Amino acid sequence: MKSFAIAAGALAVAAFAWHAAPSFAETARRVPAPTVDLTAPAGATTATAVFAGGCFWGVQGVFQRVEGVSNALSGYAGGEARTARYNEVGSGRTGHAEAVRISYDPRKVSYGKLLQIYFSVAHDPTQLNRQGPDTGPQYRSTVFAENAEQARIANAYIAQLNQAKAFGNKPLATTVEVSKPFYAAEDYHQDYLTLHPNQPYIAINDLPKIDDLKKLFPESYKATPSLVRATKAS
Repeated sequence: MKSFAIAAGALAVAAFAWHAAPSFAETARRVPAPTVDLTAPAGATTATAVFAGGCFWGVQGVFQRVEGVSNALSGYAGGEARTARYNEVGSGRTGHAEAVRISYDPRKVSYGKLLQIYFSVAHDPTQLNRQGPDTGPQYRSTVFAENAEQARIANAYIAQLNQAKAFGNKPLATTVEVSKPFYAAEDYHQDYLTLHPNQPYIAINDLPKIDDLKKLFPESYKATPSLVRATKAS
């Protein structure tokens, strides 16, 4: 589906009235904040989190606009280095999920807050091995915890949201995988939402997430995204 989107983005059809097309955008909701959160180590100014929630274009676009996030890099996690390539990951047989590695300042935004935004607006965590029009395990909902403490916080939050029936009678399909390496995606995937806002796939499925972030988390929203290309240039 996304391979078609890349090709379509180069065509004049990208300018069509996207709002008239059927939308697969997930319904956003501000879920309760986690009751248990990570405590930032004294003096720590940088931490990382890795989340997968469908197409990494939209997930990256959301977290690039969160206060306290200095970088959000699209990539792959869950499989081996030799298969961390877009065409192979798209087969659904590599063990990888499209993921985003988030670098953030724990003094400004906590791991729990990032999880809250992840579950609220970045994707629909009740969908198993799919998001919107994209299907397969490469689009699964997964928290790639970097250590046991992140895994503990994520698992506790998933249990909390399920117990509270935050998504009605739908249980979360989100899994937690620990200590899986992250591999950066190809350059043309980075900053994709910002660079291609008029592409139909982005306009229909991902731009609504930015609006939802601004509406549901005004205290965390920043209008100027932290772009990968800007980070490389600095």
